Formats: sequence, C-alpha cells, structure tokens
Amino acid sequence: MAPRSDSATGGAAAAAAAGSEFDSIDPLFHFLRVLPFSFLRPPRTRLRLPSNLALPSPMVVFTLILLTYLAVVSGLVYDVIVEPPGIGSVQDPATGAVRPVVFLPGRVNGQYIIEGLSSGFMFLLGGIGIILLDLAADRTRPRSLRVSFGGSGATAIVIAYAMAMLFIRIKIPGYLW
Repeated sequence: MAPRSDSATGGAAAAAAAGSEFDSIDPLFHFLRVLPFSFLRPPRTRLRLPSNLALPSPMVVFTLILLTYLAVVSGLVYDVIVEPPGIGSVQDPATGAVRPVVFLPGRVNGQYIIEGLSSGFMFLLGGIGIILLDLAADRTRPRSLRVSFGGSGATAIVIAYAMAMLFIRIKIPGYLW
C-alpha cells in the first residue's frame, strides 16, 4: 500500500503553518534525520495482543505503583548496591553491654536497612493520608464516610510528619532544635 500524500492546499499548508517539532537551523541535524530513512524502511508489522491477556484492574496498578514508591523511597537501590547490615550495634560505655541501633547517627548519606524501610513507610503513610483527604473531599460520598476518610487522612499525615521529624532528630542530633 503506497503512502498517502498530502494535498497541496490542505495538508501541506497546515503542516507548514504549525511547524515541525524537528525544525532546526542545524544542517547536520537535518542530515542525520533524513539520511537513514532514505534507504531504511520500517517493517510493516501487525502486532496483536493475545486474546487471554486482560488489562489489570486499577487497584492492581495502584498497588504496584505504591509498592514501587515504597521501594524507591526506602533506599532499596542503595541497600542492594552497598549491602548495609539490617541493624547496627553499639557498646554501652557504662555497662559494656551491646545494644542494637536502628538509625546510623551522624551519617546523612548512610543507612541501615530497617532505617530505610521505616522512613519509607512513614513517607508512604503520609501519601496515603493525602489520598484519604482527597477521598474525603468528594461530595458524592455519604457524610459519615467523608468524616472517616478525613479523620484517618489527617491522623496519618500527623503521625507521618511527627515520626519523620523524630527520625531526623535521631539521625542528626541537634538538628531542628
């Protein structure tokens, strides 16, 4: 099937008036854009999805995005590359006993695995609180449900903020006082 050409009055004039996204005064850019397609042709493929493949539900997509957000905010990439310990330990100078430490104090660019997961969960809790507040603003829902969503959302945001500030104060002693 031959490609359809634009008519001289309608399509070419509209294309010239609108301009192309590749308009450039650089001749090298024009050369590199045109040269490969002078002898290469894209194949004509007719790809079809399998008939038994269905789109996932919106809640499945939301859950995957939420889990991805949790993994990224928790520092999963850092944990995989650096391989820090799950928790640390410090020796008590008075008794000599070894006690566990969840936060790596004084180092902003380092973390234990549990520290990253707990901080990421607090960010996730704050995000879920914002989503609940958005659901509470919907006037089509019953009043009792809107009050529940609003109260739960505000509570989640307050808890997430308070815990994140506590984590920062533990991580960096003397900061934000």
